[in-house]
This record gives sequence, structure tokens and C-alpha cells, in this order.
Amino acid sequence: MNMLINYCKISFYFLMFISGSLFLMSLKFLLNDLVYFIEWEVLSLQSMSIVMTFLFDWMSLMFMSFVLLISSLVIFYSNQYMEEDYNINRFILLVLMFVMSMMMLIISPNLISILLGWDGLGLVSYCLVIYFQNVKSYNAGMLTALSNRIGDVALLLAIAWMLNYGSWNYIFYLDMMKNNVEMMIIGALVMLAAMTKSAQIPFSSWLPAAMAAPTPVSALVHSSTLVTAGVYLLIRFNDLLMNWWMSQFLLLISGLTMFMAGLGANFEFDLKKIIALSTLSQLGLMMSILSMGFYKLAFFHLLTHALFKALLFMCAGSIIHNMKNSQDIRMMGSLMLSMPLTCSCFNVANLALCGMPFLAGFYSKDLILEMVMLSYVNIFVFFLFFFSTGLTVCYSFRLCFYSMTGDFNKSKLHPLNDSGWTMLFKICFLTIMAVIGGSLLSWLMFLNPAMICLPMKMKLLTLFVCLVGGSIGYILSNVKLFFINKALYYYNFTNFVGSMWFMPMISTLGIINYPLKLGLYSYKSFDQGWSEFFGSQMIYMQLKSYSLYLQEFQKNNLKIYLLSYMLWFIILLMLVVMVN
Repeated sequence: MNMLINYCKISFYFLMFISGSLFLMSLKFLLNDLVYFIEWEVLSLQSMSIVMTFLFDWMSLMFMSFVLLISSLVIFYSNQYMEEDYNINRFILLVLMFVMSMMMLIISPNLISILLGWDGLGLVSYCLVIYFQNVKSYNAGMLTALSNRIGDVALLLAIAWMLNYGSWNYIFYLDMMKNNVEMMIIGALVMLAAMTKSAQIPFSSWLPAAMAAPTPVSALVHSSTLVTAGVYLLIRFNDLLMNWWMSQFLLLISGLTMFMAGLGANFEFDLKKIIALSTLSQLGLMMSILSMGFYKLAFFHLLTHALFKALLFMCAGSIIHNMKNSQDIRMMGSLMLSMPLTCSCFNVANLALCGMPFLAGFYSKDLILEMVMLSYVNIFVFFLFFFSTGLTVCYSFRLCFYSMTGDFNKSKLHPLNDSGWTMLFKICFLTIMAVIGGSLLSWLMFLNPAMICLPMKMKLLTLFVCLVGGSIGYILSNVKLFFINKALYYYNFTNFVGSMWFMPMISTLGIINYPLKLGLYSYKSFDQGWSEFFGSQMIYMQLKSYSLYLQEFQKNNLKIYLLSYMLWFIILLMLVVMVN
């Protein structure tokens, strides 16, 4: 066991050191406006050379530092969370492979090396989702892998299209060729790839299904790595999206994703799935503000969201660990009495997610919503942004109400406590980051702050929407106010909204049902039907009867032999007569 602890510790210290170094380097690059483009000649053979390119700017370095920070904390956290697992070494190696794939994707200005990191993320995420080997995990892993394969194929098609330019270094062509039709096709394919990886409609169903993975994986994958890879790729390709109808299409899809996920989280009872739908909602927010042209704001929210969402998942993991692997929030209650420190950190993360003033989420979400109010958008997009923000606060308060207050609904002799200091140390560290991270990043990233001049009513609209959303979340969750569950009156609506607009069913049965039926009918009609009888089976029967008939001739029977000889002689005689 000591060897395993050291293995976790080595990874933790190594990744933490690199994370700190990269963050300091990113500050230097940001303040001095530096960009390093490095070409490494891997192989030179006669006139052919294979060159690997890397792009280092403040954005890639800062994102890498955040990914490494969270992955180092997750690895050390999983040392206690996965302590009963005999294969913890394999688990940590998988997480490290995941991080390496993400690094490859972040620093690549080349579509080929991006595809290496992209496919690495997909493959390792499949291995991590099916880590707890049961049928539910296998189904979730297959749904994740196949949904992401669509994006992989889109990237492969983009690589094929870029053959027309003579190089796969897309960064050279973005500004010069952005009005070219071929570059627009490449942009559309990259956008499709980003939509699959960031789980936008209609590819949303894999993200809650991927909660079958261990909770430390969820903290890493669904906060700062896999799901944000699509957003990061579109940030790099943001020049292609502007002044084109595809950006308006992306704005619509991501706004609907944000609305759908926020609505669905209010009807969910699985703790991890609620946080997963919250991630989906925030991804929709990032994508929508990115499609409006504010790529720096999208990147800013990506970083702050990574901090408080990793904290949310870690607190949820600690609660699930103490609840002996029960994830149903109806079983929880009064957790603040048994686990005060974990619940305090959980509430800080929830408030940061809601956009509570001066926490990490406030600086990015408030800025995004004010820029939406300042921009030229229609009433539908405006409604999606603000109603989704209200829904975020609504499900956050609902979650707090179910888990923190009321009566504990599980066994009364349950050993709930805050004794896991390995997990608690990492949770407290991330809590500090979730409090100060937003203000720190806003001072660093926006060196020349823009003046956002709005009327007082519009300035207070965000705060008002949050307060109304929180109040509705509390009122609807309070069972004492409703002696019968009102959701049962609107069962069809609840069923539709709670199942993510039937998207998991459409993504699985909806796609496979008709091809399977077609296969069944063709099997019954062709393989087991008349065509089989008149086709292959008939040929077989005829050949069999002919061979049996000939076999009778080949038997050494004197009568048959003499008869055949006489027939042969008569035929020969007739031929001779005809010739003469």
C-alpha cells in the first residue's frame, strides 16, 4: 500500500510543479504579448521530412496549467476515494494518459496532432467510463464512444479538405482564407466535432451517461478536460465563425442546450447527474457567448467553471463515499450536521455556480450576461440566456434543500463524518481557488477593462433573475408546502423534461430501432424466406439429387452397366447413320 501512496504522491507533486511553472510562464506571455511557434523535425529522410509543430501562447499555457492543477488534485484525491481498488495503479495511469492527450490537443496548431489528442481523449475516456465493469457502464461507455466518433470523422474530413492547402497547420490560413468556401467547409466540420465533444444538442445524451465513471474521473473529465476540448477548439477557430450563418446556428443550438440542461436538472434525483447537467448548461453558455464573437469571455468562463465544477464533483464524491455509494439526493438530508466542512465547501461551489457576487462564477457569468444585454440579439436568445441562469440557481437551491436540510432518510446508524483528510485537503484548496480564482483571472486577462454602460434595471436584472430562480427552487422543493407531488399532475411534461427531451432514447433506440427492424425483415424474407427456398436451398437440393442419380450409374451393377452400354451403342450407331 505504501508503494501505491507514493505513486499517487509522485504524480501529484510532479503535476503540481509543472502547473505552477506553466501558470507563471503564461503570465509572462500575457504581459509581453508573446507567442512561440516551435517546429520539431521528427524525421528527415532524403527529401521528405516529418515536422511536429507546437504553439505556445498565454491561452494554451494558462489552460494547461489549470488542467494540470485539477488533475494533480484529482489523482491525490483518488488515493483515498479509490483505496479499496486493487488496480489503483492502472486507474492513475489511465488518468495520466488522459492528461497527456489533453496536453497534445491544447498545444497543437496542426489538425493531425489535434486528431491524435482528440482520439486519445475519446479512447481513454471510454476506458474510464467502463472502469466499474457492469452492464450500465458498458452501455454508457459505448454511447460516449460512438457519439464522439461522429466528431472524430468530422475532423478526419476536415483533414482531407485541408489537403487543398498543402499543409495541415490551420493557424496559417485562418485569417487569410476565412472568406474562402473550402475554409468555411473546414470550419463547419470543426464545429460539428466541437458540438459532439462538448455534448451540444443533439449529442447531449452521452454526458449524463458518462457519470458511470468513478467520481474523480468525473471531476477531471467533466470540469476541465474532455467536455471543454470542443470549446477550446472553437476558440482557436473563432475567426471562421464570425460573419457567417453557422455562428447563428451555433448560438441557437447552444442556447437550447443550456435551457434543456437547466430544465432537466430540476427534475433529476441522481446527485452526479444533476452536476453533469449543470456542466452541460455551462457548456451551452460558453458555446453561445463564443458564437457571438466574445472568445476571451468564453475562455474566462471555461477556466472559472473548471475550478468550481471540479470542487462540486469532489464534494459530491466525498458525500457519496460517506453515504456508502448512494447517489440519490432523496436519501440525503441534514448532511451539514454530519459533514459540516464538506457541506460548507459544497455550498461555496454551488454559490459560485449560481454567480454569487465576488465568487469565481460571478466575474465570468455576470460579464457574459451584461455583454449579451449590450449586444444585438433577439428576444428569444435573450430569454434563453436569462431563463437558463434562473434555472441554474433553481436546481442549485433544490440540491442544497434536499441534501443539506430536512431529515436524514437513510439508516440512522450511518457513519457520516469528515474524517477523510486526504480528500478534505484537496477540497479546501479548491474552495480557496473557487473564491479568489475569478477575481484573479479577471485582473490578469482583461488588462484594459471595457466600460459596460447599462440602465440600472438591466444591471440588476441578473441579480433579480438569480433571486427569483433560487426562491422558486426552494418553494417547489419544500414538500411541506405541497402534500401531494404536483409533478404527477403534469406527468407527460415531467417525463419529457426530466429525460432531456427524450434525447437518450432518440440517441439509442431512435437510431438503432429501424435498422434492426430492417435487418429482421430482410433476414425473415431472404435468409429464412422464399428466396432461400428457391435460391441457395433449391440449388443445393437439385445438385444433391443429380449427384445421387449419377452415383447409381457409377455403382458396379451389371444390369445398369449393360443397359448403359446398349444405350451408348445405339446412340453411336444413330450418329454413324446420320453422318452417312
